[in-house]
Amino acid sequence: MQIHWHRDDLRAADNRGLAAAADAAAGTDGASGTAPSGGVLPVFVLDDGVLEYAGDARVRFMLDALDSLRAWYRDHGSDLLVVRGDPASILSALAREHDADRVVWNKGYSGFARDRDDRVRDALDDEGVEYDSFHDAIFHEPGSITTNAGDPYSVFTYFGRKWLDRPKADPVDAPDASALADVDGDPLPAIEELGFAAPDADVETAGTDAARDRLDTFCADGIFRYDEDRDYPTRGAVSRLSAHLAWGTIGIREVYAATEAAMERAENGGADVAGFTPEEQVDSVEEFQSQLAWREFYTHVLYFNPEVVTENYKEYEHDIEWRDDPEELRAWKRGETGYPIVDAGMRQLLDEAYMHNRVRMIVASFLTKDLRIDWRAGYDHFRTHLVDHDTANDNGGWQWAASTGTDAQPYFRIFNPMSQGERYDPDAEYITQYVPELRGVDADTIHEWHELSPVERAQVDTDYPAPIVDHSERREEALSMFEAARGDD
Repeated sequence: MQIHWHRDDLRAADNRGLAAAADAAAGTDGASGTAPSGGVLPVFVLDDGVLEYAGDARVRFMLDALDSLRAWYRDHGSDLLVVRGDPASILSALAREHDADRVVWNKGYSGFARDRDDRVRDALDDEGVEYDSFHDAIFHEPGSITTNAGDPYSVFTYFGRKWLDRPKADPVDAPDASALADVDGDPLPAIEELGFAAPDADVETAGTDAARDRLDTFCADGIFRYDEDRDYPTRGAVSRLSAHLAWGTIGIREVYAATEAAMERAENGGADVAGFTPEEQVDSVEEFQSQLAWREFYTHVLYFNPEVVTENYKEYEHDIEWRDDPEELRAWKRGETGYPIVDAGMRQLLDEAYMHNRVRMIVASFLTKDLRIDWRAGYDHFRTHLVDHDTANDNGGWQWAASTGTDAQPYFRIFNPMSQGERYDPDAEYITQYVPELRGVDADTIHEWHELSPVERAQVDTDYPAPIVDHSERREEALSMFEAARGDD
């Protein structure tokens, strides 16, 4: 028998570890097409070491994804065993109980994942059970894209060029039912049994079918407008695949293959997307593919620098003197800063466990530059509330915004939250969707909110708060803060 340990690969199709386990199981008797070795036993471990850092919305999505995956296994004459505890103890015990020949899983690249995998290997060694891990979540393993000197890249541009030029593996098929073990699993635990509550946020649908629906919808339209429209939160030009990639309800090879099919459509005369030439559509598909490269770049950065989860990637001569202001941090978390685009983003996070990417950059800049609060406070808040939390990408994004990360924006580039709102939400559609106090207020007034006098704001007759800080003043303070950390005279 082969045991496949599911982690953040909650799918059957395009799963390289699962496919390898199925091939090994079925290959013991290729003539009959059956699995004399007992087939593949699929297992998911509810690891308290992971749950410790989760939030209600993410756990809800995880349980729904597990439910969807379990349904697939049951439709194919098997089941998904879901067990809570320490993976090392559970997997070694299951291997002993089922007389397993081997335990397989797909590789994780964070320091936490690698330490956990080492403990699992040690436990399986003690049992005399073989094991193997497979490269699955990204196209190119850490260490495979390097500088000419053989070092990991710290600048995306050069990494991205090589990433785009490298051949990409094709998706792999889901295993046949004949390769799966005939087992029965226990019911999934309720979210409350795991120490969490039903989330206040409206969590999106999990599972491979939902992911494929997202991908199909995006590749029919949004991908061809992506380069032009992706920064505008109301234009619907983003894939919304982030949660599915984070939890692995869809494979990266399947996603990339769909983008290549879209590329072919664009190159052969263009898709039926009004206002965009075939050349512009090709550029848009390439831009989306480059975002997949960014995702992989940050995974490589995390692999070679696991300490970045808690430490600045970039070294400054002196410590950055972040402010400790619980009241301002609380206002930011609640979406009550008096800066409409910031508050809309923070409330979207609370409402949907998701935030548009351009707005993520805006709110992160506001926290680290306007409020001068440590990026780690923002990262922790996002980790708790985002259903699509991914350690490498979230950490990379936060350190980019804070000017502490690899290939980060320069410390002197500070987003003006009002001009960002005016540029990317000119009619205030996004703002008023999430900030109901401003519904009925004209867009110009919303975008000028920081410039209005107390009397003028009172005349608008809304409960929306005044700005908690002056952006111009805080910008100068942020510049001084970073210059002091750099040791500038």
